[in-house]
Amino acid sequence: MALTSLEEILADTEKKSIPFWEAILREDMAERNVSRENSMKKMTDTWHAMLHASDSYEPGRKSASGLTGGQGQRMEQYCQTNQPLCGPFMGQVIMEALKTAESNACMKRIVAAPTAGASGVLPAVLIPCYREHDIREEQIVQAMYTAAGIGQVIAARASVSGAAGGCQAEIGSASAMAAGALVSLKGGSGKQIVHAAAMALKNLLGLVCDPVAGLVEVPCVKRNVIGAVNAISSADLALAGIESRIPPDQVIDAMREVGDKMDSSLRETGKGGLAATPAGRAVKAPGDF
Repeated sequence: MALTSLEEILADTEKKSIPFWEAILREDMAERNVSRENSMKKMTDTWHAMLHASDSYEPGRKSASGLTGGQGQRMEQYCQTNQPLCGPFMGQVIMEALKTAESNACMKRIVAAPTAGASGVLPAVLIPCYREHDIREEQIVQAMYTAAGIGQVIAARASVSGAAGGCQAEIGSASAMAAGALVSLKGGSGKQIVHAAAMALKNLLGLVCDPVAGLVEVPCVKRNVIGAVNAISSADLALAGIESRIPPDQVIDAMREVGDKMDSSLRETGKGGLAATPAGRAVKAPGDF
């Protein structure tokens, strides 16, 4: 999609009196030269793949490194036998983030949203809404268009790659997409959507990409949880009428600048940050498994 500005999308929706998600749908139809039905079917299939990743989660399955596996089940059991400090809904969000992120580490089928390493954030907020809040599938699909538009603008103006911009470009972008999607689900305005995305991205600005042993497991899996929780708080801020003091597009531009200035050891090389700690260095490299 040829989308490079959240403000331009917002202006387009206001000019045509259409919702944010509709503008993204039309852009997809035009760019890929497909019908409305074709575009929506593809997005619906993507949603079903997210649901399948959750439904097919295998708590007993471990990643090749042995670092990942079973945490989603532990969170589920905790929610069933305790009263989570963050509440039942947030407990479900945390569980879903872990499930998808763990499935990715175990080489199962997931949806890159926008990347595999950040694949747990968007489904973590959408699936509990769908299952617990009587949200129709049609609404979920519309919210996913909103998320896709936000992700495309971030990719165009900055990056969604940890190697290029640090984890702020992966978990940060996913959190911004999820925040916008949630506002869309709640019937928020286009302006609230873009400000939710901006606040979510701002909150994770500067987050480094420091995978232990170069694996998308530690700290990546748990950062999916943080991205999802951050998205919810940012969505609520926007729905309350709170806005980002820095315009959304400028927040994305700032993320690009921070990523460009980030040392290479903090951009997916596995040489800095947590990867450089004694415990991090003790983990075997991928080729040693």
